[in-house]
Amino acid sequence: MLKIYCKNTGTYKEFTEGTTLLDMLPAFDFEKPYDIISAKVNNVGQGLKYRAFNNRDVEFLDYRSYSGRSAYCRSLCFLMSKAARDVFPDCRITMRRPISKGYFCTLIKPDGAATTLDDIDRIAARMKELVSADTPFRRHEVQADEALAIFKEMDYFDKVRLIETSGQLYVNYYTLDDTPDYYYDALVPTAGYLKVWSLSPYKDGILMRVPDRHNPEELAPFFEQPKTFATFKENLRWNAIMGLDNVGDVNIACHEGKASDLIQVAEALQEKKIVQIAEEIDSRARRENPVRLVLITGPTSSGKSTFCKRLSIQLKACGLHPISFSTDDYFVNRLDTPRLPDGSFDFDNFDTVDHEYLQNDVIKLLRGETVEVPEYNFVTGLREFNGKRLKLEPGSILLIEGIHALNPMLTDKVPEQCKYRIFINTVTSISLDDHNCIPTSDNRLLRRIVRDFNNGSFSAQATISNWPNVRRAEVKWIYPYQENADVLFNSSYLVEFAVLRSHAEQILRTVPHNCPEYSEAHRLLKFLSYFTPVSDKDVPATSLIRGFIGGSNL
Repeated sequence: MLKIYCKNTGTYKEFTEGTTLLDMLPAFDFEKPYDIISAKVNNVGQGLKYRAFNNRDVEFLDYRSYSGRSAYCRSLCFLMSKAARDVFPDCRITMRRPISKGYFCTLIKPDGAATTLDDIDRIAARMKELVSADTPFRRHEVQADEALAIFKEMDYFDKVRLIETSGQLYVNYYTLDDTPDYYYDALVPTAGYLKVWSLSPYKDGILMRVPDRHNPEELAPFFEQPKTFATFKENLRWNAIMGLDNVGDVNIACHEGKASDLIQVAEALQEKKIVQIAEEIDSRARRENPVRLVLITGPTSSGKSTFCKRLSIQLKACGLHPISFSTDDYFVNRLDTPRLPDGSFDFDNFDTVDHEYLQNDVIKLLRGETVEVPEYNFVTGLREFNGKRLKLEPGSILLIEGIHALNPMLTDKVPEQCKYRIFINTVTSISLDDHNCIPTSDNRLLRRIVRDFNNGSFSAQATISNWPNVRRAEVKWIYPYQENADVLFNSSYLVEFAVLRSHAEQILRTVPHNCPEYSEAHRLLKFLSYFTPVSDKDVPATSLIRGFIGGSNL
């Protein structure tokens, strides 16, 4: 017999060796408003079919948890790819990135014909059949060569390249009915768990909508994101130009010694975009009603500060004279900072910025007055005035960067024609393979872990612990204004994870196994293992990611 400690109840129960989590679940009595779909075992995410052979700590999770939500969405991707292959044998279906509260998918039929509403309805009908039949997902652990033979026969060469380049000796793959597929982490037990979803036409593909994270019995609300989608498609075109479709392609290129070329091309593409933005601002700055204020925002670790500096250089090349400051310098004093329900400081709240004071200074600057702008002392938690004076001379343009820069209340007294808005984010356009999307926030989380650790600000454990609060604040205070931007800038590029791997792995291994944050550290380590590590020696000192890994000269 073995002892299982259930964190949901704070109690122990005894079970025979080899009992699955699914069979243990009824023995623990706790509130279950939604289906339990995954678990953490000794702080590592596992599927409910996990068998325990030793004493373990177990926490059962529903869709509201990150682990549960990930397992559900991975399983839904398998359900859709299986159904598509049943309806259109030898088709190719790709799940790219979350957008509009769903996943953007493309169906490439053997005859090359365009995807129709009837095609989508047929795939959805097959998915519903599999759900109604409660078809089980089954996991198989085999030698990598056996998995490679299976996927070669299916023409799943995206998975072949990923497995071949990841260096795994044994591989877990899954089957749904008689169809194999590869997923890098656990799935739900059966298709019957996948009760809430929908398929609909979207742009030139299919939108697979998923449950709301707060109310899993309803679909997440749909939000049109045309600018975000356009940025995503632009990056897909860049990938196609370089002949790179998925992570396996990038790994092969790195194995062939092309990492330096990939870095240089990625940097050149970003610089080209920055030049285009600078030229657009310059054009608008010379109109009868000129742009005089550039607002730059984005979620944490998107690269706002470095982008602002690089944009300033390009604006100077256009003949403008940029001056800039950060909204952070207008933070209220630490004791006046809003607080979260647990009493800790809410540093992402809009009222953390003295927006009235900031806007008054902006108006004065636009009138041609000289303004002494503050500098925030993050050590003392006080706003200080150290003699930094700014004035907009003829030909000058004001740049303001910060997480609240696009909030309308920050500059609601400034005429709209004066403003140019830029939203920066890591719009990850590449996937592990056709059916395994890369979580859109992983770029930024890894950047922040590395930066916080190297700067001595926070341990990896502390950064991971605070990440859910950061993400909630972004959803509330930043993302609602994303589509209001004049332009969206993607600060990620193809080989970034390969470069970050060399910096992040040792840092992530400092997270203790006995803390809740170990679950995320373990997931990120597993995720990074799919990327061929690349040295940062060819990353230029002006690169956006230098602001996180060190070595920036901006």
